[in-house]
Amino acid sequence: MSTSLSAPVTPPRVITERRGRVLLIHMDRADKRNAVDAAMTAGLDAALNELDDDPDLWCGVLTGGPAAFCAGTDLANGAGTPTERGGNYGVVRRERTTPLIAAVEGVAYGGGFEIVLACDLVVAGRDARFALPEVARGLIANCGALFRTPRPLPLNVAKQMLLTGQPLGAERAYGLGLVNELVDAGEAESAAVALAEQVCANAPVAVSASLRALEAVVGEPDERGWAATATATETIMASADRQEGVDAFLQKRPPRWSGR
Repeated sequence: MSTSLSAPVTPPRVITERRGRVLLIHMDRADKRNAVDAAMTAGLDAALNELDDDPDLWCGVLTGGPAAFCAGTDLANGAGTPTERGGNYGVVRRERTTPLIAAVEGVAYGGGFEIVLACDLVVAGRDARFALPEVARGLIANCGALFRTPRPLPLNVAKQMLLTGQPLGAERAYGLGLVNELVDAGEAESAAVALAEQVCANAPVAVSASLRALEAVVGEPDERGWAATATATETIMASADRQEGVDAFLQKRPPRWSGR
């Protein structure tokens, strides 16, 4: 008698939970610090489609785990194909009509920070850290950070993050205006849900119209920002240092830059 073996089932990368009018979206890949692979991109896209398409949902909260909000792109496997509605990660080029709050614990690095920048409000635990370490890998931040980081942060701080790759702590991020609410470690999710419930206590049409108006003004230069990002990405893709940076990271050794 022969026995057939079924293919292993990949656990979901994204779990959603409805709390009244609030959709809690939880990135669930703790063993990889919620690094985004193709499955997580698909999961985030589906969750945010649900948030925007269901008229009974009036606000969303996006969160990770206690140690990591999101460490960015999975450098070993890639983040998958950008989605039609959300772009990279299913998030960063999305034109949303429903507010989205980032609840950040631990690291929000690289693409993880760019996901934060694509949200409307940010709640962070005191141990949270934000960083754009792409330059240390021979890469650039190509999911919106080149033009979105200077919006909530002073230009010189944005440049420091982009050019050094060093992290920005939650306390300083709160003082500079990047973080809306700073809470004790472990309380970001509950505080973000409470903030979402404050949003939901208001007229949903008024909230949505306000969000649209803000995006029409603040988001107007985005196309120029994406075009500039594409030009910078072309330069990086032709660089030998790009492959060296990724190889060094995966091999856990210091990179040997050539400047080419």
